[in-house]
Parts: sequence; C-alpha cells; structure tokens
Amino acid sequence: MPTILRIGGLRVTIYPNDHPPPRVHVIGAKGEALFLLNCPTGPVDLRESYGFNGPDIRQMAADLLAHIPTLCSDWRTIRGDL
Repeated sequence: MPTILRIGGLRVTIYPNDHPPPRVHVIGAKGEALFLLNCPTGPVDLRESYGFNGPDIRQMAADLLAHIPTLCSDWRTIRGDL
C-alpha cells in the first residue's frame, strides 16, 4: 500500500487491490479511517473510523478535501479506474 500523502503525522494510502468507489485510508498512531473521495470534486465522506475522535475526523476530512484532485488522480494511477 503506497503512501500517497502525509497530513500531519498521518499517512494517506490507497490499497492497490481495493475496490471502487475511490477511497483512501488514513493511518496514524491512534487508528485508521476510511474516506470515500466522491471524485472528481468531493466532498469526502467518512465510511469507517477506528480510534479517531470527532475533531480528528473533521480535520482529516478538511485536509483531504484540499487535495481531492490529486487523490482522485492517484486512485486512477494506482487502480486504473474511477
């Protein structure tokens, strides 16, 4: 699973064998969260979270939204589809 972005102390990854719709996994010391990207313009939607609290999730969503075009492009590059 390649790290495609770092936000703070968190890694944003796309699993090469993951299935549509486009999504990213945000991994940190507290846990992992899965966000649907809603390409091409967002907004991102939380699908699952383990270990993160509400403020953490809101900050992650805002940070991801700022990078949505790049994240959608990375999904296409890694997965070959949208």
